[in-house]
Amino acid sequence: MRYGLRILTAMVLNLVVATAGAAEPRIVEKLAAHRPVKIVCVGDSVTGVYYHTGGRRAYPEMLQLALKQAWPGAEATVVNAGISGNTTVDALKRLDRDVLSHAPDLVTVMFALNDMVRVPLADFEANLVEIIRRCRAAGAEVLLCTPNSVIDTPHRPVSRLVEYCDGTKRVAERQQASVCDVYAAYEALRTRDPLAWRLLLSDEIHPNMDGHKLTAQTICRSTIDREVSLASTGPPLPAMPKLQVLVAEGKPLRVLAMPPYDKLIKPALEAVIPATKVEVRSWPTADQSLAQLEQAAKQVRSAPPDLVLVAVPLSVTPDVQSPPEEAIRAYRWVLNWSLSFGLQQWDVVGIAPSVLRADLTPEEKRRDDFARRMIRAQDLSLIARQDNDTSPSEQILQSWLRDQLGGK
Repeated sequence: MRYGLRILTAMVLNLVVATAGAAEPRIVEKLAAHRPVKIVCVGDSVTGVYYHTGGRRAYPEMLQLALKQAWPGAEATVVNAGISGNTTVDALKRLDRDVLSHAPDLVTVMFALNDMVRVPLADFEANLVEIIRRCRAAGAEVLLCTPNSVIDTPHRPVSRLVEYCDGTKRVAERQQASVCDVYAAYEALRTRDPLAWRLLLSDEIHPNMDGHKLTAQTICRSTIDREVSLASTGPPLPAMPKLQVLVAEGKPLRVLAMPPYDKLIKPALEAVIPATKVEVRSWPTADQSLAQLEQAAKQVRSAPPDLVLVAVPLSVTPDVQSPPEEAIRAYRWVLNWSLSFGLQQWDVVGIAPSVLRADLTPEEKRRDDFARRMIRAQDLSLIARQDNDTSPSEQILQSWLRDQLGGK
């Protein structure tokens, strides 16, 4: 079993989440009766769909999967109402338009990461009270959620975030509202396994998709008091939605690829989809450190292609058992900068180093595991060599493309 899957499974089996109230009775009743349930998740960039989770979904979308897994046949719909940079002040301004207009049965509210730097604690608590009041007046239940824990920085010190988490819990107690302590869930993992906790973060404050799975599992438990595991949930399909559209329209494909895939991708695509015009730009990696690759990744958004193939060389990929902090950060930002800021506007695919060689040493296999772990945690599709597969890398690439694009 791969490293990331083991960690996520352990989180589900061992984690005890602090909540005020075991479940939302009205939601449970509706799910049990197979009646439609609508949940709206309002929050900031952690709630919304942005680069740190691959740009196609976040914890609200994963919560919908979790609820359906926990209650097969249930009609659960989860609406994502997260916007980058928002505070509780912004939430109140758009509550009618973005939340209450959906006539939700339940509203989950997750703020603090921006409020802690722009909104005084007393105002933050007062805003949460008003959000609860207006949601209840519209007939919706409310679940207040603390955010994930973060890497301590001068701009967002952990001690101040804890104050806002405590403020969230105070409001819940006074208003007799339920609270889901996501912060406690992350901290419980950090206590047991600091590296596993670190690998849940895409940057200093945003979780990657592995983190969002933990968040969704935690909210699911608070909502219906059932444990689920999203560990085996793979990236969304199709793997390359933009390329599929361009191929269907007969348009040329622009690809940015790290070597040697800058040489391999054009003949592979042309073999799978004959008569397709393919333009390829190379993303040089020779003699480049991870930090240098990160700097180069910052240029992707300025001239975005239709497809980015990220294949960080094995020589600069760290060992999954003991990756240094600077390597974790740089590798993660190679992926982050390869994506558009918000909803995914072009396709990004990661390629494991083992695709180039089947005969990896034990240390090289651990480096390959690190690459797989990071790519999957970003909710990106991964091209990887299967165990005992000795096929040439060209064949692995072409077979994967054929599976995704339906070529002959």
